[in-house]
Amino acid sequence: MANPIPYLDVQDLTKSFGAQVLFSDISFSIAEGQRVGLIAQNGTGKSTLLSILTNKEGYDSGAIIYKRDLKVSYLEQSPQFDPTESVLDACFNHHGDPDKVLKAKQILTRLKILDLQQSIGQLSGGQQKRVALANVLITEPDFLILDEPTNHLDLEMIEWLEGFLSRGNRTLLMVTHDRFFLDRVCNLILELDNRTLYTYRGSYSYYLEKRQERIDNTQAEIARANNLYRTELEWMRRMPQARGHKSKYREDAFYDLERKAKQRIEERQIRLKASNVYIGSKIFECQYVSKAWNKDKVILKDFYYNFSRFEKMGIVGNNGTGKSTFIKMLLGLIPADSGKFDIGDTVKFGYFSQDGLKFDEQQKVIDVITDIADYIDLGKGRHMTASQFLQYFMFTPDQQHNYVYKLSGGERRKLYLCTVLMRNPNFLVLDEPTNDLDIRTLQVLEEYLQDFPGCVIIVSHDRYFMDKVVDHLLVFKGAGVIEDFPGNYTQYRKWSSLQSKDDEKSRNENPEKDKKGHHHSDKHKMSFKEKREFEQLEKDITMLEVEQKQLEELLCSGKLPIEELTEKSKRLSVIKEELDEKGMRWLELSELV
Repeated sequence: MANPIPYLDVQDLTKSFGAQVLFSDISFSIAEGQRVGLIAQNGTGKSTLLSILTNKEGYDSGAIIYKRDLKVSYLEQSPQFDPTESVLDACFNHHGDPDKVLKAKQILTRLKILDLQQSIGQLSGGQQKRVALANVLITEPDFLILDEPTNHLDLEMIEWLEGFLSRGNRTLLMVTHDRFFLDRVCNLILELDNRTLYTYRGSYSYYLEKRQERIDNTQAEIARANNLYRTELEWMRRMPQARGHKSKYREDAFYDLERKAKQRIEERQIRLKASNVYIGSKIFECQYVSKAWNKDKVILKDFYYNFSRFEKMGIVGNNGTGKSTFIKMLLGLIPADSGKFDIGDTVKFGYFSQDGLKFDEQQKVIDVITDIADYIDLGKGRHMTASQFLQYFMFTPDQQHNYVYKLSGGERRKLYLCTVLMRNPNFLVLDEPTNDLDIRTLQVLEEYLQDFPGCVIIVSHDRYFMDKVVDHLLVFKGAGVIEDFPGNYTQYRKWSSLQSKDDEKSRNENPEKDKKGHHHSDKHKMSFKEKREFEQLEKDITMLEVEQKQLEELLCSGKLPIEELTEKSKRLSVIKEELDEKGMRWLELSELV
């Protein structure tokens, strides 16, 4: 069988910024049906490579060849939109084509973007990322290039995207640090390491196995080179006169050998274990706390929880269910409507926020840390200097003396994490700490948290990370419902799956009850009644969207009296609820078409 024609062929590509070489003479190809994951440390050129491949940035030398007439779509890490544009127009220039409008509505609804006439400027950063993702998927390209597609997606949407990308013969290249996602979607891994590209023809699990083999082989080669180097070095020192009479190839070979012998494999052999962290027996008690933004947006309702000493808790749930609000209430950043958090006297919080930290751009990396402390006390007379601590989180000595403005987005997130940990807290509260961090940094952080002798609360959609670190979950269901689960995320998903099967079995055993309240799950064709409902839904949704737009224009006009303003605001809330319900029902029925 002939080899498939590559969709993309990259030959001897080199890119540098001044004296810094990101990668040198790298070559790879991607053929139809290959789902490729690109892995590298922060600051080594992953996003730059994607920008080069999409003609958003130049390169020093090499060649990039795409298959003729190939349709390519690119999801940027931080997409930019016209803030005045509507969601639907930003998502696809449909020109009134009903098929394209229908496709847009399907994917946007699945990504929980329901108000299609809302302006882009009114959306959060996470919502804009979802609109950008929808835009990429709607265009149905031959080849997808995705930069951190799972950032700002909740677990439900991540799992949906996994299934979507895995189905069919899709071809894609993506950068992501979500290891479950990599393992389930990708069938080829590219690793950018030390300016060189390595190819692994398999899943992420296969990559881990083969990477370790590569490292072991390289270390063995370095050891052999060192032994030979000592012999050759003695020859170079003791017999200088001989070099003039012997072939020059031996001298050239010596310098090649020297370079190999002095290679270093950046593999950590130690784990950072702090033993001086003290925390008392009383941590915090959440005493019947309630919080609601409005009657339709309830976060907590008379919630009680007594946090245990040394507990490592994960918080999961769909976007908008109040996870970040909960931890901000715990930290005193947002007041509760009723109830209170009773916090122990010995508790010293370390808070890592989604919003990040504003750095002085002209400051050096090492100075950012030494402004907090010159060293971190590890207990028992041990300590680690600021430089050593940064090196543990893979800031090389050269990088430590770089200015902040030179750092990549991932490196800034990593530096922010170091500022939190350097303060030596005994209770870590981490809100989406894994976004934009490379896999090796995540592994370092996992080890640090596993050995951390204090308390930890983590809000994260990174399932692999959660499984490694937490031993307990709070599952935010929405509408003030919170489920307490004693285990990690994978255990919770297995339990949820079993619960769903039990519920389905119960419905099958009670068909009369099922007829009254549910549609049969094994139904594959739309009934006449459902067709009528589907048609009516489309009409209702269109009418509601028109009314919503009119109301929003009136509310923004500034011409309405107070009474009418209140009345129309209430009506707008009702319309949004109806659109949510009808949109979800429309999506259910559309799957039967």
